[in-house]
Amino acid sequence: MLGGATVMLCVGSSLAVLITGRVLQGMSAANVWSVGLALLVDTVGQTEIGQIMGTVFLAMSLGFLISPLLGGIVYANAGYYPVFYMAFGAIVLDILLRLLLIEKKVAKKWLDEPVAPGLSDTLPVALQLPTADPAMVLDKHSEHANIVPATDASPFRLPPVITLLSSRRLLSALWCCLVQATITTAFDSVLPLYVQSTFGWSSTGAGLMFLPLIIPSLVAPVIGSVADKYGSRYLAFCGFLGTAPILVLLRLVTFNSIGQKVLLAALLALIGFALSCAFVPTMTEVTYVVEARERKTPGIFGKQGAYAQAYSLFNVFFASGTLIGPIWGGFVVSGAGWGTMSLTLGILSAVTAIPALIWTGGFIRDPGRSKDRNSGSGEGPGDIELRSPPAQSGSLTAVEPATEESVDFISHA
Repeated sequence: MLGGATVMLCVGSSLAVLITGRVLQGMSAANVWSVGLALLVDTVGQTEIGQIMGTVFLAMSLGFLISPLLGGIVYANAGYYPVFYMAFGAIVLDILLRLLLIEKKVAKKWLDEPVAPGLSDTLPVALQLPTADPAMVLDKHSEHANIVPATDASPFRLPPVITLLSSRRLLSALWCCLVQATITTAFDSVLPLYVQSTFGWSSTGAGLMFLPLIIPSLVAPVIGSVADKYGSRYLAFCGFLGTAPILVLLRLVTFNSIGQKVLLAALLALIGFALSCAFVPTMTEVTYVVEARERKTPGIFGKQGAYAQAYSLFNVFFASGTLIGPIWGGFVVSGAGWGTMSLTLGILSAVTAIPALIWTGGFIRDPGRSKDRNSGSGEGPGDIELRSPPAQSGSLTAVEPATEESVDFISHA
């Protein structure tokens, strides 16, 4: 689909063909992005997911940085079609690499050595306890670990997307993703025009002003490693909270001087770094929410899991942010000026820091969050569920959610 859409853009001469090509490009990119992240999550270990997501963010930022620069140079020196020749080459290489890719579940069948466990393999194995009683729920917070009856699981299962959207923790992560994309892309429509009118720069100089926004993403893998080690909550919180005053300070750039140019570049670099601190934990949160839900209710997403659907939601919110950002920036600057635009974005970032603090890494008041910083249930304290599997009516299945410390299971005569 991506190759066909690129051909349409290359040879198309009418507005309808060009629009159709861009729509198909967006659809194919959304598909590849969602499935690619799900495959990545299923392959790497849980302790490395933050660093890996940081690397993904770095690669994405480098793509945004290199592609316009390379396209402009090739267009200026070789013409229109060679630009698309590069795109076709990249697409062919991508297809070949995907054909050569061996998924982890396939590799397991051929390797004698154990494969490093991914997130889908780290879920606890159900412990079967012999009993003739119906499904039970063990309330861990009671003094004597009382067992109370629970209703049998209904054969009806909600679609994974609906289940995911019922998670306040995931909704918080998706909102953070949308805000980060909104703030970043708000500059796309206003920054080139502002530096051109204020500093008298050409389009080349205006394009170079995006470098300070993107270069800080080079440290994204380091940020991911910090999130793996110390948790994502305060990284995301400090990222959004720190972005707010820096955005407001952009209103100080008002006239043409060397000092003003240096100030603008410095502020943009700080914004890029702060947003990187916020965005990398947001990407990892999507993984941890799915994993925590599976721990709390095994099989809730079926045999295939829900990583792809979770990251499809992530992609939807990120794309929505890239749509809102340029419109926000353009309308506010044209109506109220550069200073008001930076002020409104700063307020948006400060407000977003609140749900980032409360829900990132699980509900902030979750008593089990200190045990595992990134794998809290996200909905507050949870119970340990003991329920009989559908195919074995004479047993109980003990499952420990991600936020609970280990407990002793008591067999019943």
